[in-house]
Amino acid sequence: MIRGIWDRETVALILVAALAPVAVLWLAEARGAGAVRLVSFVLTIGILHLLFMLARAQPPSAAALVTALALAVFTPEGLGPVQLLLGIAFGVVMADLAFGGWGRNILNPATVALAFLGFGFPAAPWPDVAVQVGWAALPALAFGVLAGVMPGGVVAGAALALGAASALGLPLGPAVPALLAGLALLVCDPVASASTPLGRWLNGALFGGLAAAFLAGWDGAHPVQIVVSAALLAALAAPLLDEIAIALWLYRRRRRLG
Repeated sequence: MIRGIWDRETVALILVAALAPVAVLWLAEARGAGAVRLVSFVLTIGILHLLFMLARAQPPSAAALVTALALAVFTPEGLGPVQLLLGIAFGVVMADLAFGGWGRNILNPATVALAFLGFGFPAAPWPDVAVQVGWAALPALAFGVLAGVMPGGVVAGAALALGAASALGLPLGPAVPALLAGLALLVCDPVASASTPLGRWLNGALFGGLAAAFLAGWDGAHPVQIVVSAALLAALAAPLLDEIAIALWLYRRRRRLG
């Protein structure tokens, strides 16, 4: 972390503010049950952060609110408390707290938790993302990019790939709300996404390309399942994409300077 106003928590709080439209419209759609779900996830993640703070003097982060919102929106339905606790604990601890907390992690904790729940309990149905929640992701993405806390290259790369898929006639319509919400809540993590300018474009394009390919060829897959799978694979590839971008930059530099 650095001293001054632009520290880790400033970025986390701006992310929370950017995603407020998604939270408000999702709560308006999910009503009381959604509020209980979100609060329970916030408390669960807060307890995990508290345990790590006591054990390792590791400060908690407001980014836990973003993780809780992503889990509330995308977590499969019909799971019991123990199953949810296992999934949340696995994602938050193994993808976040074990690395020193948000800002040092290499994968988005919500993406890892959702993948764990999806793979571990495949019979649980994935939720539908309401159209208004998907559209609410657009101002969230715009605010996040303008504020500098979401990578604009990732958004542009994903838009380019999905736009090309739509132009080719691939079926994107029913999955658009889940794609937009997933882009805002899972893929545009400023920590877990690619870091180089070219790497970010490639990262977003990989997410969009994988999502389009899954929609075209994955029979019976739910849109949220497709979004989570594409987000996880794109995040795992982010370091490789940065390496490719750096290698290309070095190649161009050697050719220019000799």
